[in-house]
Amino acid sequence: MKPKEDIKVMSDWFTFIINGLKSLGRHLNEEVVMKMLRSLLKSWECQDEDQEVCNLCLITINDPKELILRDNKLTKIPDVVIFKKLLVFDVSFNEITSLQGLSKASSTIKELYVSKNEVTKMEEIDHLHELQILELGSHKLRVIENLQNFTKLQELWLGRNQIKVINLCGLSCIKKISLQSNQLTSMIGLEECNALEEIYLSHNGIAKMEDLSKLVNLQVLDVSSNKLTSFDDIQYLTRLEDLWLNDNRLESLEDIAEGVSGSREKLTTIYLENNPCVRSPSYSNILDGLFSTP
Repeated sequence: MKPKEDIKVMSDWFTFIINGLKSLGRHLNEEVVMKMLRSLLKSWECQDEDQEVCNLCLITINDPKELILRDNKLTKIPDVVIFKKLLVFDVSFNEITSLQGLSKASSTIKELYVSKNEVTKMEEIDHLHELQILELGSHKLRVIENLQNFTKLQELWLGRNQIKVINLCGLSCIKKISLQSNQLTSMIGLEECNALEEIYLSHNGIAKMEDLSKLVNLQVLDVSSNKLTSFDDIQYLTRLEDLWLNDNRLESLEDIAEGVSGSREKLTTIYLENNPCVRSPSYSNILDGLFSTP
């Protein structure tokens, strides 16, 4: 590397050489790669803003299946076009403001983690047909979009955003979804996702439990810290095991027996703390009755 060249110029040359050698059928081992890296000027030191390039230089030769670049102060999606067999790509805990650049990522990716950044739009992801896990929590997202091609998606994590409406684009295979700490006021939008096993909707402004009756595979339902006033639309959830209803506005337990009538054999946990109903003198007796053996 010449004295006035920066690390990005060096990286471009490094990638050009590696790709050229691969095209000729030459595969370098780790020892040779390290010799190439040590040929840099001894006075050069990797700065924080260049950490992305440092990491890519060190792993380029191996064409890995997992690329983990967490907490590296990245400000954009790195160019990973050279990695043709990626299965896991993780750029969480950085300073990325846009998903632009993901369109160049391999369509083989099955797990994509971009949590705790500053992204505002779900874009350049629709080619990831093999995706099974998508983590986009702790951003500034307002709309759920561009999911229609994810026919294999099983887990969607969108907590701590600014989403107001649930729109899952008919994801029939999804099993877990988290929309905690958003701006939801309704549960409508889940009814077509009948493979769902776990739903996390805590810390929103939801006032009514609805569109749940078709989710016959549901095992965990977390609607704590909302504005619920009654138990609705859960009597057909025969596989329900965990029900989180704490920190709501439930005044009475009159409907709870009917509400969990279908899940009594499976239900092992129900949280009702910090609701007005817990002040009822019959609170403990009613709950004991729910779990007592006939």
